[in-house]
Amino acid sequence: MTGGLTFEVVVRARREAAHGIVLLDVERSTGTLPHWSPGAHIDVVLPGGVERQYSLCGSPTERGTWRIGVLREREGSVWLHENAHEGTTLRVRGPANHFLFAPTAGRSYVFVAGGIGITPIVPMIEAAEAAGAAWTLLYAGRSRRTMAFVEELVERYGERVEVYAADEGRRLALAERFATPVTRTVVYSCGPARLLEALEEAMSAWPGGSLHVERFEAKVLGPPVWSEPFDVDLMLSGLTVTVPPARSVLDVVEEYGIVVPSSCRVGTCGTCEVAIVDGEVEHRDSVLSPEEQAANRTMMVCVSRAACDRITLEL
Repeated sequence: MTGGLTFEVVVRARREAAHGIVLLDVERSTGTLPHWSPGAHIDVVLPGGVERQYSLCGSPTERGTWRIGVLREREGSVWLHENAHEGTTLRVRGPANHFLFAPTAGRSYVFVAGGIGITPIVPMIEAAEAAGAAWTLLYAGRSRRTMAFVEELVERYGERVEVYAADEGRRLALAERFATPVTRTVVYSCGPARLLEALEEAMSAWPGGSLHVERFEAKVLGPPVWSEPFDVDLMLSGLTVTVPPARSVLDVVEEYGIVVPSSCRVGTCGTCEVAIVDGEVEHRDSVLSPEEQAANRTMMVCVSRAACDRITLEL
C-alpha cells in the first residue's frame, strides 16, 4: 500500500527516451529515497491536486535516484513534459508495488510490454538477468521511434528481445504464441487494455498464477452484483456507515473523517487498499490478481463494493 506521506524530490536529469516520452531522474534534496523493488510505482502530486502514477524504470541498486518515464498524453503528463526540467521540485508519494517481480529458481519468464508499458519491465529484466533466470521480452509499439529503451535493450540482450513495431509489419500474435501452456513459465505484462485483454484470453488455459499484469486503464465492468445499500462496520473506528448504490466506500468513509490514502479513485493504483475483516466483496479493481480477489483479504475501497448487506473493514 502507498503511504499517505508526500515529500519533495528534485529533477536531477531529463532526456528524451523516444518520441513523446521523457525520462526524469529525481533525487531527494535532503535524506535518502526509500528502497523499491521491480514493478514499483510512485505517485507524482501535481499543481491543482492532480495525481499520476509512474512506474520506476531505473535500477533498484541506485539508491539515491529514482527514474520515471513519462508519455505525453494526459493532463498530468503534459504538465511534466512542459515544466519538469533540471532543478524542478516535484512532490511525490511512494513507492508502492502491486506488480512485484521476484525471480524464483527453476522458473523462466516472458515479459510482454506495449508502448509505455515497458517502464516497469526494464527493472524486472535486470532482476531476472541478475538471478540467472531464462527470460524473453516481447515488446510491441507503433514504431521504434515511439518505443522507449528499444535500441539499448536489443543491443544489450540480442535475440531475447523481440520487437514488434507496427510500421515494420511485425504483429505480436498472442493467441498463437500462448496457445499452449509452458511448464514453470510465468508471464508479466504491462500495456494498453487491448493488449492485456488479448493476453488474458490467450492464456486462459494456463495454470492460475501464470500471468501477472499491471493496467493503466480501469477495467470496464457491468453493474455491481449487489445493487442495494450496504453497511460497512469500521473495526478500528467503532463506526458503522451505510454506502448507497451511487457512492463508493471511499467517498462515504471520508465524510466521517476517516483518512484513507487514495490517488486514482478508479481502481488502478492500489493506494486505497484496505483489509477485509468479514463479509464478501465484489472486487471491481484493476490491481489485484484473480487469485488475490478470490482470497478476499483486501479491497480497493474506491471502486470495490460489498456483495452482501454488510461487511467489516480494518478502518
